Parts: sequence; structure tokens; C-alpha cells
Amino acid sequence: MGQHLHWQMRFVDEAVITVEAGDGGNGVASFRREKFVPFGGPDGGDGGRGGSIYIQADDDTSTLVDYRYTRKFRAERGKNGAGANCTGRGGEDVVLKVPVGTTIVDTDSGDIIGDLVEDGQRILVAGGGEGGLGNTHFKSSTNRAPRKCTTGTKGEFREIRLELKVLADVGLLGMPNAGKSTFIRAVSAAKPKVADYPFTTMVPNLGVVDADRHRSFVMADIPGLIEGAAEGAGLGIRFLKHLARTRILLHIIDVQPIDGSDPAHNAKAIMNELVKFSPTLAKLPVVLVLNKLDQIAEESREEWCQHILDELEWTGPVFKTSGLLSEGTKEVVYYLMDQIEQQREREVEDPEYAAEVRAFREQLEVETREQTIAAKEAYRAMRRAQRLESMMDDDDDFDDDEDDNDVEVIYVRD
Repeated sequence: MGQHLHWQMRFVDEAVITVEAGDGGNGVASFRREKFVPFGGPDGGDGGRGGSIYIQADDDTSTLVDYRYTRKFRAERGKNGAGANCTGRGGEDVVLKVPVGTTIVDTDSGDIIGDLVEDGQRILVAGGGEGGLGNTHFKSSTNRAPRKCTTGTKGEFREIRLELKVLADVGLLGMPNAGKSTFIRAVSAAKPKVADYPFTTMVPNLGVVDADRHRSFVMADIPGLIEGAAEGAGLGIRFLKHLARTRILLHIIDVQPIDGSDPAHNAKAIMNELVKFSPTLAKLPVVLVLNKLDQIAEESREEWCQHILDELEWTGPVFKTSGLLSEGTKEVVYYLMDQIEQQREREVEDPEYAAEVRAFREQLEVETREQTIAAKEAYRAMRRAQRLESMMDDDDDFDDDEDDNDVEVIYVRD
């Protein structure tokens, strides 16, 4: 039997679109014309207001993929006014729905227009033009038959960038195949793909973790990192930025890597990548989880785990688990829940601490955005250099449209 290829939609967490609000309708110059009314006077109506464009957070939307295919959005123009003081109909507004956690950035100025963090939250991104005035507005005691009217104003035009960062309390961090997806499957209802090879996870996965009744938090599993991720190696920083909105980082360490590498060296490499990507992100609280203990003989587990901790010179919280067997995972969940609740309570009770947290988050947003933009520019420069080299080697093979496509597709074999 032949092999069948099908399309799989890929998680899209950034898109650049243009939005153009509708122009206002024109006012008109008109005069009342009725039998037996020789001096009816002006009765020109105003133009209708142009339609505006809003962006609204929607819990039922999980990706920005729609905005990779359709990039231009335009609201309806307002209708012109008419006689008998009739005002033109206003243009229909356009509402664009995006996932909760989307940040809207003006590409020209770099300013943040808004941050959508709640379902139903709506932000105006392009205001419709005002309708023009009919000649009725210009009548006076000295000008009883004005022929003046005004045109509607132009609607706003903007190019904006939509940036999606998942909203989670805890972010899973670790090398590929460290057992992050198995761990989130063990503690939540999320069912990410699990396999015995690296980079099984290709997109972020969210899971709601229930500690007790009415006590829960959200955990995010992002694709594994490797050395050089901050410079774009592996899946690079494409998903590392999703850790920017978490409260705690859960660093999953495979105590017995299948490639025979040193787990302590791997853990140090991950932390170094965090510092290079964002020094502020590296300051988030980190909880260490020594995972896959089921792969080590019981009599040597403690000694091997202590060796890893000594190599890391680790003094923070640490847990020993087997995600596959769900051993030790409950202790991790309860600890995380307690820490998150303490943070939340302190933010409510201590205004100074809440202000510090907000400032920390703002700095983290700035760093992740700058690093993401810089890495993209570096990648594009590398691709341009490669295309130039290819053109010099063989003009026939040069294709100016190669790569940096906006639509990302994975071919999956059945």
C-alpha cells in the first residue's frame, strides 16, 4: 500500500495584519421642496460614521492560524446623508476574535495597544471615520440657503502584530524527551503526544491541574530546549516566550537520558539558555523534578539523584518522580498549588508586592519581545545570505520566494 500524506494544522502564535476602519459618509447639500412651501430651507443630512475594527478575546479560539491566511481587514464605509435631514447609515463594525493571552502591538511604533487576558475583553484597534455634516448645520440668520457640506473623515489604518502567549501558572522546562508531556498527562486531563524520541511535542499544551476541590492551576508544556535555543537552535525561542506569563518554572530532568548524556550538564544548559534569552525570565522561581526514576535500580536511585544535585549545587525545592507510573507527582502538585496560592494572596494583601510583580512582568514582556524580534531578524539575514550564496553558485536554482513563508504546514505520514 502506498503512503498517504495529509495536512496537519500547526500552532500559530504570531501574525501581522492590517486593519482599516471605514471612512465616514459625506454630508449632503439639500433643500426642502414641498408644495406651498416656497422657502423650505436646507435639509441636508449628515453622513454615517464608518465602521470600526475591534479585537476580542475568545476562549473558543486557540491559535492565530486564521490570520496567517487572511491578513487584511476593512470595515464598511458609512453611507452618505440624504435630504429631509436623513442621516446616512453607519458602517458595520468588524470584530476579530483571538485567543485569550494575545498581545496587540503597533508595528510602526512598537507600542502595545492592548493585552487581552480575559474572555470577552475587547479593544478598539481602528476607529471609524466621522460622518460629514449636511448643509443644515451651516444655516444662519445671514445665510439661509447654505450650499456648504463636508465630507466624512478617513477611518484609521494600522498594521498590527498579534502575539500569543499561553496563560499558565506553571511552565514545564527541560530537554527533549525529558518526560514533560508524560508528567502533564499524569497530573491533568491534557493528552499531549508521547513517544520515545525527542521533539515529540511540537506545540504548547495546556492542562488544568486539580489539587483538591476548588483548588486548581494551569500548567503549560512547551517543546523541549537544547543548547543554543536562544540563538534559534532546535525549535529555538519560538515557544520559549510562552514561559513569560508563568509564575513558577518546573524543570524536568531525565535522570537517565537515552543518549547517555550527563543529566546535570543538560540541566545547566537549559538554565544558561534561559539567562541568554531573558535574564528576567531566569529569575522566576524554579522547582526541580528528577524524573524517570523507574529506569534506575531502586538501591542506586538516591545516590544517583544526590550526584545530580551536587553537580548542580542545587539548594532549592526538588522532587523525585516517575511520570510514567505517577509516582511522586501528587507531592509536586500540592507544593505548586500552595506556592501559587501564597503568591496570589500576597498580591491581594500587599500593594507594594503587587506593584513589584507588575513591574517584573512588564520587564519580562519587553525582554521576550526584543529577543524574539532580534532572533527573527538574525534568521532572515541568515536566509538571505544562504539565498545569495545559492544564486552565486547556480542562478537557475535561486528562488527569491524561498522560506520565511507565513503558512506553516507539517506533513504527517499515516
